[in-house]
Amino acid sequence: MVRKINTTVFANFFNSKKLGGILLLLCVVISLFIANSSYAKTFADFLATKAGFTISIFDLNYTHSVWINDGLMAIFFLLVGLEIKRELMEGELSSAQKATLPVMAAIGGMMIPAFIYFIFNKNEPTASGWGIPMATDIAFALAILALLGKNVPSSLKIFLAALAIADDLGAILVIAIFYTDQIHWVQMLIACGIFAFLLALNYFKVKSLWFYLIPGIFLWYFVHHSGIHATIAGVLLAFTIPTNDTDELSPLEKLEHFLTKPVALLIMPIFALANTNITFVEGMVEGLISPLGLGIIFGLFMGKTIGITLLSFIAVKMKWAKLPTAANWKHIVGMGMLAGIGFTMSIFISMLSFNDALHIIEAKFSILCASVFSGVVGFFFLKSLSKKKAT
Repeated sequence: MVRKINTTVFANFFNSKKLGGILLLLCVVISLFIANSSYAKTFADFLATKAGFTISIFDLNYTHSVWINDGLMAIFFLLVGLEIKRELMEGELSSAQKATLPVMAAIGGMMIPAFIYFIFNKNEPTASGWGIPMATDIAFALAILALLGKNVPSSLKIFLAALAIADDLGAILVIAIFYTDQIHWVQMLIACGIFAFLLALNYFKVKSLWFYLIPGIFLWYFVHHSGIHATIAGVLLAFTIPTNDTDELSPLEKLEHFLTKPVALLIMPIFALANTNITFVEGMVEGLISPLGLGIIFGLFMGKTIGITLLSFIAVKMKWAKLPTAANWKHIVGMGMLAGIGFTMSIFISMLSFNDALHIIEAKFSILCASVFSGVVGFFFLKSLSKKKAT
């Protein structure tokens, strides 16, 4: 029964990601159109307009851009955290044997891209962006894989999802450790107290989600004001939500099921709409061959492909793990290419990496080009494998 529930959750997760990937692509096109039309200034002014309120010591008057990047994205990270916890407890990361291959692949897919970026940007003003090519966009990657249908083994879908989830965990740690400028300790201690309270609720087996979600709002507020990026609050909250190993639908599975479609079909498209508004200016194409552009493009495409394939090869040859069912090494190479779609998370990290608006624009454009290239090449590479097999 547990296995059946998990399969259903994964099917819903995969299907929503597939449709979400299409909506993401549509919003990218719309955002690029707006940014290069007469509506560009109006849209920019809207994102810079404040909305919210202030009550006593609680200041919730932020720009639309902050609400999207710190507020809505915290819900996205809550879902990511739930997915990670579920996989750790009962899924593809629940045992050393199951977790080894996707975790090793994710480690390679983070270390090699970061190293390639570092080589290109050593001693450059853009050196701080080394975290940009480390990320994989699970929505776009799974959407491309969905287009391949039966041309690839179904086991690769689970492998890619587990890899991307492990990758997300790495990206979250990178943001928390390396992209936090200053800690405000009073707010931080309050946030830690709320987190401890939520852990206590879990320990005493409190199952009502409201007892977690309401304190979770305050956790988000104090994490936001502590100097750590507010999205980390979503992950912390997720790890306190109760789960189980019985046939009863757990609070974690209920919340994950509730959030999957709104995140994929609403939150991620809104993020893409707000953050891919790249205005094409003279010299932007030349920026692709700057240290920043080359670090991102080579990091995402070559770094991901090499890193994932190399560490997977080591794990299998050392007999720490086995290849996914019906998959071969060419499939793993193709998965590495698809993992080079770094879109959402890469753009998010680029905005944390730089203060210079030009660097952010160049980074976004490079991420867009690298992600499109990785997706197209990965798709046709994996498609060619099924044709050869048929022949």
